[in-house]
Amino acid sequence: MRVLAYTSPARGHLNPMMGPLLELRRRGAEVHVRTLSSQVESVRAAGIECEPIAAGAEAIVHDDHEAKSQIRAGQRSFATFARRAPHDAPDFEQALASVRPDVAIVDVSCYGAKAVAEREGIPWAESRPFLLEEAAPGVPPFGLGLRPMRGPAGRLRDGVLGLTSKAFDRKARLPAVNTGRKAAGIAPLAGGDQWRHRAPLTLYFTAEPFEYRRPLPPGVEMVGPGEWDTQAELPVALPEDDRPLALVACSSEFQDDGEIAAAALAGLGSGDWRLAITTAGVDPQSLGEHGDALVARFLPHSPLLERASVVVCHGGMGVTQKALAHGIPVCIVPWARDQLDVAAHVLEAGAGTKLPRKRLSPVRLAEAAAEALACAPGAAKVRAGYERAGGAARAAELVEGLAEREGAVQIP
Repeated sequence: MRVLAYTSPARGHLNPMMGPLLELRRRGAEVHVRTLSSQVESVRAAGIECEPIAAGAEAIVHDDHEAKSQIRAGQRSFATFARRAPHDAPDFEQALASVRPDVAIVDVSCYGAKAVAEREGIPWAESRPFLLEEAAPGVPPFGLGLRPMRGPAGRLRDGVLGLTSKAFDRKARLPAVNTGRKAAGIAPLAGGDQWRHRAPLTLYFTAEPFEYRRPLPPGVEMVGPGEWDTQAELPVALPEDDRPLALVACSSEFQDDGEIAAAALAGLGSGDWRLAITTAGVDPQSLGEHGDALVARFLPHSPLLERASVVVCHGGMGVTQKALAHGIPVCIVPWARDQLDVAAHVLEAGAGTKLPRKRLSPVRLAEAAAEALACAPGAAKVRAGYERAGGAARAAELVEGLAEREGAVQIP
């Protein structure tokens, strides 16, 4: 079986795919990846064929951190996806012609590539590394960071605020979908939910109890989070002593969240904690003196999580779920994008604490991180739920089943 995986220019969207892809290769599949140029060599080092995505798509970067409201930031994000679609549609076409896959896996935010996959009628799966956005009974509207509310008051709240979500879908999400369909040369879609989950299979990289108990749309399968790291060992030494270790992580896609790292250095770096800080898009030099903290743009998180007592982060799905997959509680300062909702899911699961961005200070962050330590039992329950979901092995089985069901290959 030959597999083609196509990602957006985001590390957080590549990493969840890699576990299933490596498992498929282990089972004998020939696997090809198209991803952001900075990660090509890491993927190749893992033993998978890889080429960069179109430079035009990669050059279009998110500017949502400049928005003044949550809704406006979301609009900017989907405008970015729409601008990338005319690049990723022909790029995916070329990848199909070159690889001639039996089955494809396409990132959820690559609207041009998804439309091409639909047009071609190939067996394909959507890779979804963030939370479902559609309404469901008892599930609050997406994007507002709300926790479930039971009873008549909850139903009233969700119904009223759900109108805001529907308006956002109409004005921001659907235009991005139809820009991708135009790039692929197929008819646009109307409103409603007909544009959701058009792939025969969606690999949903989460599981209960982090995800709320809800009916899943047809074809959507929870497989637990991705845990792949580019390295298995730390490239630098970590101070070893009896203090608890806090891993502090900024977003892998720039969103100007360096204030979290600066507050952690000032609030947790006073001697009670050991700190390891990954700044990603933030220049480490902008943080000033580091003391004995380990600070770098990128470090493999897995070996740090094996020693960490808490993770302090912006609430990105990738680092949040990777922490919980290790049973480590989290302290979230939600910055933007889907991070308010991620924080709400963490609180509902009892797996960590939340500090609102407007209340961020060194003292408050230190208090919230210390409070998160008591959430270890909730984090352990989430870890167990992830393990029950089956992880990379389950995702690989689903992809094989898709290829076999669609008549592409016969899996021995």
